[in-house]
This record gives sequence, structure tokens and C-alpha cells, in this order.
Amino acid sequence: MLVNEWGPILAVILGIVEGLTEFLPVSSTGHLILVGYALGFTGDVAANAEISIQLGAILAVIVFEREKIGRLVSGAWQEQARFRSSLHNTQHPTWAACLHASIQAHPNLWFMLGLGIAFLPAALVGLAAHGWIKSHLFTPHTVAATSILGGIVILIVEATAKTSRAMSLDQVSPKQAFWIGLAQCASLIPGMSRSGSTIIGGLLAGLDRKVATEYSFFLALPTIIAATVYETWKARGTFTDQDFLALGLGMIISFLVAWAVIAAFLTYVQRHTLRVFAYYRIILGVAVLLIFR
Repeated sequence: MLVNEWGPILAVILGIVEGLTEFLPVSSTGHLILVGYALGFTGDVAANAEISIQLGAILAVIVFEREKIGRLVSGAWQEQARFRSSLHNTQHPTWAACLHASIQAHPNLWFMLGLGIAFLPAALVGLAAHGWIKSHLFTPHTVAATSILGGIVILIVEATAKTSRAMSLDQVSPKQAFWIGLAQCASLIPGMSRSGSTIIGGLLAGLDRKVATEYSFFLALPTIIAATVYETWKARGTFTDQDFLALGLGMIISFLVAWAVIAAFLTYVQRHTLRVFAYYRIILGVAVLLIFR
């Protein structure tokens, strides 16, 4: 079997690349596109496989954060009854005061609502522009340009003094979630990085670096699950039964690799900035421009 033909060998390669890059601020889609071009694996099957294989990395987040996800969901469920009651018995003079009090009293519920708020901008823009983006921007030159641009943005943000106002996930406000959601729209362009866009958006919105990183993981759940299910369903006629078996293998590999990366990255960001990833992005972008001239 040739490496540029879709099958188990290529699925393992893409699974490793996806697992390594999905949650680092370097763009997994960009790396998958570059690897695909390097191996001669391009076209509709390649694009669909690259998107579908992301599901394995998302499952790694669910399993890795299962206890925290359970507490948030359970807490939100318990708080929703009190929330509905408070809407009819508010004693605050203004809606702003009422909202502030509700966020303080129902942190888990508002965290879940905030994820929905953050999810919407990229979802709406993606639905409107995904076809055009996939047809015109899934190229090495786009990845190179956005990789360099993203690296420069990271260096600028890291050099700017910031005051962290959210030191835990349940302190992330709906307003901060909205700004992070807007930042995620940049990741629709291959090479910009969903993780990088949302982490930088979180830092600019006032989140602690570790909180911004973890929030990026949680926001990946609705974002990538929706995109993966949508693309896999659209491409169901493109793949044979054997192709789906290869996809499953790639998802398993990406799951295992992503699990290790998540654990290591969360430890890393507690002690270090993101500058090393910015330098990597700039070097990668320049190298790609030189190779694909």
C-alpha cells in the first residue's frame, strides 16, 4: 500500500499528527494539510479524513477531564432550578445587578451557558463560509502565512502586561466567553489554530494562562464534535467500510497521543509562556514558504 493512499498506514500518521497538535497553539488542521501535501494525500477524501480524525483527540479531552466535566454538569443541573426561581423573585434594582448576582450564585450553570455563547460565533461563521474556506484556503501557502501571523500575535500578547481576573473555570464570565468565541473565529482559517486563537483570546479577556488553556479544551468539545459529525455525515458516501475502519484506527491513535499532550501541556503552561510555540510557528511558516515556492 502506498503512503499517499488512504488506509491504516496513513491513518496512523495523521492520528499521530492530530494528537500532537490539536491542543497546542500550532494548528492541527494546518499540520494535517502540510503532511497531506508532503505525502501526496490531497483532495476531498484527504480533507474529510483530516477533519473526521479529530474526534479521537476530542474524546481524549472528555476522558481526561471527566471528573471536572461531571462536576460542572451536575452543578449546572442542580443550579438551574434555583436560577429559574430567582428570575421571578429578584430583589436587585437593575438587570445588570441581577445578572451579576446570578453569575455569582450559579457559577456552574453560567459556565455551561458561557460555552454556548463562545461556541456560537465560529459555528455561525463556519456554516456560512466553510465551503469557500475548504475550497480556497486549504493550501500550504495559507498555512504558512497564518502560522507566521499567529506566531507574531502570540509574541505581542505575551509581551503585554495582563491582569488575570478569572483564576478558575467557574469564574469565566459570559462576556469573557463571548470574546473568546469571537477569537475562535480566526481559527476557521487553516493555520491559525483553534487552540491558539482561544487561548490568546482568553488571555486578552483576563483569564489566567492555565484557565485559558483549560477553557480552550472545554470549548473544543462542542466546536469540534459539531464540525466532525457534520463533515463525516456529509462525506459518508466518500468512504467505504474499509475507509471507516482506517478512520477508527486514526481516531484511536489521536486519542492516545492527545491524552499525553493534554497532560503535558497543562503542566507546561503553569510555568512557561507560549513564546516557544510562537517561534516554532514563525520558523515553520518561513520553511513552508521556501519549500512551496
